[in-house]
Order: sequence, then C-alpha cells, then structure tokens
Amino acid sequence: MTHILKKYGVIIALMLFALVTSCLEKKKSEIVLQDPLIDGDFADPSIIKFEGKYYIYATIDPWGAEELGVLESDDFVHWEQKHIKWPSKELCTSETSNSSNVWAPSVIQAKDGKFYMYVSVGSEIWAGVSDHPLGPWKNAKKDNSPLIKGNMFPEYHMIDAEVFIDDDGQVYLYWGSGLDWVNGHCFVVPLKDDMISFDETAIKDITPPNYFEAPFMVKKGETYFLMYSDGKCTTETYKVRYAKSDNPFGPFTEGKNSPVLTTSEDRSTLGPGHHSVFTEAGQDYILYHRITDNSDKLYRELAIDSLNFSNDEIEVVRPSNTLMNF
Repeated sequence: MTHILKKYGVIIALMLFALVTSCLEKKKSEIVLQDPLIDGDFADPSIIKFEGKYYIYATIDPWGAEELGVLESDDFVHWEQKHIKWPSKELCTSETSNSSNVWAPSVIQAKDGKFYMYVSVGSEIWAGVSDHPLGPWKNAKKDNSPLIKGNMFPEYHMIDAEVFIDDDGQVYLYWGSGLDWVNGHCFVVPLKDDMISFDETAIKDITPPNYFEAPFMVKKGETYFLMYSDGKCTTETYKVRYAKSDNPFGPFTEGKNSPVLTTSEDRSTLGPGHHSVFTEAGQDYILYHRITDNSDKLYRELAIDSLNFSNDEIEVVRPSNTLMNF
C-alpha cells in the first residue's frame, strides 16, 4: 500500500510540475514587445530596470515639455505614465540657458547604488541624482548649476548627454550635437566617482564619421561601439550609425554595416533614431523613436527591435512592425 501511495505521489508531483511549467511558459509568451511600444508622443528614450520594473524616460513631443515623460511597467506591455518634479524647465534654468524645453534624458544606476540622470534643458546639460527611479530627484550639483553650460563650446550644441561605465568602473560622459542641422560634434570626458566632477582639460572631441547627435556607447569584448544619429530628426533622413575603436576615446572608424537603422521602404518606420540599448535574458535590444507626424509640429513614438552583433560588427536592424516575444 505504501509503495502504491509513493508511486502515485510521484505521478501527481510530476503532473503539478508540468502544470506550473506550462503556466510559466504561457506567462512568458504573453510578454511581448508591442508596435508601437507605448501609446503616446515620446522621443529620445532611456531605459533602466530596477527591482523587477522597467522605467523609460523620454522627451514629450512636440519638441519637449516643461517636464520629462516617465513610464513604468512590470511586464513591458502595460505602461503607466508617472510624473517627477525634477527636471523641469523652471528648476533647470541658468544665465546660459536658452528657451529650449526638457529633452533627451539618460538615466543610469552607478556603483554607489544611486541613480543619475543627464538631461538637456535650455540647450545645456543638467545632472540629477535620486535613490529611486521615480525620485525624488534633485540637482546633483549643490549650487544648482548645469553640468555642461550651453556656452562651453558655443559653435556646437551642448545636448544629448549619455553616460557609459566601462568594465574597470571608469565612467565617461559623451555628448554633443550641431547647430542648424549641420556640423555635429561629439565630446567625451571621464567623470570622477561622484558622477558629476571632471577635469575640463580632459575633454576630447572624438567626433566619428557622419556624426550629428545622440551618442550611445556599447562595449562587446574589447571593442567599443559608439552608436549615434545622423540626418535631420524631422525627416526620413534621420538614422542610426555606429563606429568602432579599441578604447573609449577613439579614434573611431565607421562600421561596415553603418547605418544600421534607417527609414523602411514602406515608410512605416520613418526617421528612426536617438536610441538606447539594453539587454534582457542575453538578448540586446535597441529602443528608439520614429516619426508619426512631421507635417507641422514634430510628433514621434517609441519602437523597439532586437540588436545583434556578429563578426565584430552590428547587424542591420530590420524594423519588424510586429509583436515580438520578450
């Protein structure tokens, strides 16, 4: 009798295991990347994951707003818009600011566990710090000044900051664009442990070929892939390119497959660019914006696709415009 009970106990346990596994697999298959990713007019996205939740920070179209677009999800399908008090146009204004709104956030978690944001307001770069992705955020500089003043290099546009943390823990700040849609330049400087201090004499112009704005650094093995946008963000000319180097300062040589993300033939993906890259379950993804309406005011939406590397190059991204398993 005991033998029979043990036998059926094993069978029941196996059936329960199969049932639970099936439910987990079903739940996983229901987590998909939608097209567009989020309903709403957003651009220039940055993404982080913290305690099982995803947070996207983005420009609110048209042409920015008084605040950032902040979105939260625990399944990458259902997104809820949140509101944070910093940055804002009111709180991030200096004697060197212009009238430009809040643009192009970049958020990262540093080795001290805190979150740091680098954001363009008034055409200069401000740095914020918080203990949680939803804040409260505040200026990381005690004197409430911008990190990169708008007149640091007046012949170029001091926007589109992005931070990269190398394998050895060294932090680098990349930024820069052009004026009047021409002559974009990319700058880099090592940041100190406080994530905001740097030696101005260490700033280097490392502009790669065909660069205009929105730098994003990705490292694979010993290769540094500097990705960036080229063209005009209001038209189908906007695209994502990349260049390679063996160190964060370059020199950079444009990749064989560059550009890797362009307007699709059917124009369902129009003017894609100003992206970020993140990794989930061993797969890299590119999160970017694309134009939905450029007839009068600029409106864009967020989209996402797989990003793949092979033979020390980035493969060309084929916008799917379909649901993807995540």
